[in-house]
Amino acid sequence: MTKDDVLAGVGPRLRQLRKEREVTLAALAEATGISLSTLSRLESGLRKPSLELLLPIAQAHQVPLDELVGAPPVGDPRVRAKPIQRHGRTYWPLTRQPGGLQAFKVLVPPRREEPEPQTHEGYEWLYVLSGRLRVVLGEHDLVVGAGEAVEFDTRVPHWFGAAGEVPVEFLSLFGPQGERVHVRARSTRT
Repeated sequence: MTKDDVLAGVGPRLRQLRKEREVTLAALAEATGISLSTLSRLESGLRKPSLELLLPIAQAHQVPLDELVGAPPVGDPRVRAKPIQRHGRTYWPLTRQPGGLQAFKVLVPPRREEPEPQTHEGYEWLYVLSGRLRVVLGEHDLVVGAGEAVEFDTRVPHWFGAAGEVPVEFLSLFGPQGERVHVRARSTRT
């Protein structure tokens, strides 16, 4: 649909809305401060709509402006990432642009495996949503529970997997160039 098609549809939409609400042109002119002739030309398509004209009409009818102009519906805001299976784990990418900081939701099933720490460039932050995450980081062997987070330089040998008999689900923020996550919190001093 072109801009001209959208603009051409405004007049009939204005007339229909006014008639549905059983409002006369004179009453709408009084409510909006827009002359009767201008309203008539808007409805017949002889006058192009502008924000200065549409805003008071939308207010008078108590409808959103997009209803007057027939704006297309807003797209679905949900992230519908396609899961990636790798090494027995499921990753859902939550960022769409390549490079820079990347976000993933990760599900690791419980399985008996010997940790094989790896290193690579970057910085990682993990936040456990459910289950328990075993993190081997350098000489440390930690178990992180739901609501807890860890962050580390990925040049330190590291490995993580499910701790226990249930899957672990966590969020991973990874910066391949070593970007760190900055958490800002308001102080609660008394």
